[in-house]
Amino acid sequence: MPAILHVDMDAFYASVEQRDRPELRGRPVIVGGHPKRGVVLAASYEVRPFGVRSAIPMARAVKLAPTAVVVPPRFSAYVEASEQVFAILERYTPLIEPLSLDEAFLDVTASQTLFGPPADIARQLRAEIAREVRLPASAGIAASKFVAKIASDLAKPDGQREVLEAETRDFLAPLPVSRLWGVGPKLEATLHSLGLRKVGDLAVRDPGWLVERLGDAGAHLAALSRGDDPRVVVPDRGAKSIGAEDTFEEDLSDLAVLRPRLHAQALRVGRRLRRAGLKTRVVQLKLKGNDFTLHTRRRTLEQPTDDGQEIYREVLALLERAPPERPLRLTGVSAQELGEPSTAQLGLFGEAPRRSEALNRTLDAITERFGRGAVAPADVLALEGDDPLDELRSKAGASRLDPRED
Repeated sequence: MPAILHVDMDAFYASVEQRDRPELRGRPVIVGGHPKRGVVLAASYEVRPFGVRSAIPMARAVKLAPTAVVVPPRFSAYVEASEQVFAILERYTPLIEPLSLDEAFLDVTASQTLFGPPADIARQLRAEIAREVRLPASAGIAASKFVAKIASDLAKPDGQREVLEAETRDFLAPLPVSRLWGVGPKLEATLHSLGLRKVGDLAVRDPGWLVERLGDAGAHLAALSRGDDPRVVVPDRGAKSIGAEDTFEEDLSDLAVLRPRLHAQALRVGRRLRRAGLKTRVVQLKLKGNDFTLHTRRRTLEQPTDDGQEIYREVLALLERAPPERPLRLTGVSAQELGEPSTAQLGLFGEAPRRSEALNRTLDAITERFGRGAVAPADVLALEGDDPLDELRSKAGASRLDPRED
């Protein structure tokens, strides 16, 4: 039987701030930006009783909790803490699917021989995170990704919950249908109109009845309501793409402001490629306008690369060749058509290692020893304090940054 862990840091950005600033411990803390345009990036557990949650407008959050301490985001501190957390996870299994800066799925099926039952593994890694990174983490343990994710949500804060395969349907039955992946407000209203309010209401319905009324979504929901989720954990090495994207607090149109953000994204993609032992032949630039229109531009490279600087040069050329016609709310950089370095076609007489490869090895070693903020290009360092945070989506190959409720 598969053994899947979902490890999720608790109020990650706010917890980092409380860790680094002792005067904030035990106080209501909001991590966010512009008080009029910005949104809440993280809310400490002390401020949540006021109704403050991540992703709500900052203006509303300040009204709900006027005594809360508002702190600006510190991009490099969160990334450095994330790198430390993921280094701990890698001690237990190479099968890690990062979902965001602060959460991941782990397949520990084969790890049980070395480290014991899944619940013991979860306790050990959570203890190591608490001791070494000084941050709380929660974990869910189940036979599928879907159930493990819900279990970790219900274990928060600083807890863990295991759902045995035989207990899955009883565990899911009393939960609201909004817990099911893919159920937003509109579909939730539709389900309520059909008399389906709990997951258990879906589980006892004939799948054909659900398909007749909901189409393909009916089959999907019928399976999830019974805990059926065949998706496997997809580590970076098995991903079809590796990317990073940022949603901006304010729409941006000035190329001088956009360039360092693309630079930071490209460097993150390059670092993850090297960690996964992969190179890319295709670089893609993603642009979302303030009207939510989405455009992508791609460029095929002459030689595969894992160099963030080279990726940056390519996406910058894509951007400057046709500057956006309207302000942007999001940009993203991704590496497509991934392959092992050995699959690159060599010239007739071979090719000496490029200077960039030696430089990247040195920079990676510095980062490994001293943290990500130890060295970076000047334009990227200048983003400190107001850098947009990654909006990673829960899919294979996405970057580990996602301002969301935790």
